[in-house]
Amino acid sequence: MTDPLITDPLITDPDPALRPPAVTQVFTVPSAGLDLLGVLHRPAGPGPHPAVAVLHGFPGNERNFDLAHALRRAGYASLVFHYRGAWGSPGTFSWAHVQQDAAAAVVALRADPGLDPDRIALVGHSMGGFTALRAAAADPGVRAVASIAGFDFGAAAADVRADPAVYAAYVDGFAGDIAPLAGTGSAALVAEMATIGDRLTALAPALAGRPVLLVAGDRDTTAPPAVHHEPLLAALPHATHREWPTDHAFSDHRVALARAVVEFLDASL
Repeated sequence: MTDPLITDPLITDPDPALRPPAVTQVFTVPSAGLDLLGVLHRPAGPGPHPAVAVLHGFPGNERNFDLAHALRRAGYASLVFHYRGAWGSPGTFSWAHVQQDAAAAVVALRADPGLDPDRIALVGHSMGGFTALRAAAADPGVRAVASIAGFDFGAAAADVRADPAVYAAYVDGFAGDIAPLAGTGSAALVAEMATIGDRLTALAPALAGRPVLLVAGDRDTTAPPAVHHEPLLAALPHATHREWPTDHAFSDHRVALARAVVEFLDASL
């Protein structure tokens, strides 16, 4: 029997004999006439490789490069990129632009000749989880989607519209996070958020036939599971589900998180 440690992508580098070797390269995502900054982690061996866009949250302090490297060792090309107006990418940051840029990232991955256009997945954290689920629902060609501590902007929007105190609290809360973002402010972001309509549960019919991974941390105070996770889990009973005693960034469960994502994609792509 093969020693499982030899092929475990969490702890084992690829066979050095594989050609071409793994490479990390600049990868721009064209969106609305702008070239968004990204990095593609291309795996070792001949392609075409399945590909995963790893979508970061707001504002992107945790960009999940550890997941991107684990995915590459597992044989997936993994893209980490920055939305318009975020972390040096040109343009203006907004919630709508994030959604459009995620769709553009899928288009860019499909266009790469070294990648398999029929095996594309989305993995998102927090705002990226919300974005990944919505992008997958809008694009039937996305084969699988994973939401990690997904933040349901539709649920938050309902609270903002209902209570001026909640509105003000979000304005104050976002103010400390906008330094890496261009062309916006906390008041503008909350005003835009208030216009978001449907909750994530409305996506259930569009996602019913595809693999979905939902991951939550029961100490998450940014996207509490009772509000942002459990309703979606109830609407998607077929989804693979993981929940651990950890925080919003999965600070003490990064290895468990990487293993769950790799195992899910191995079963889905």
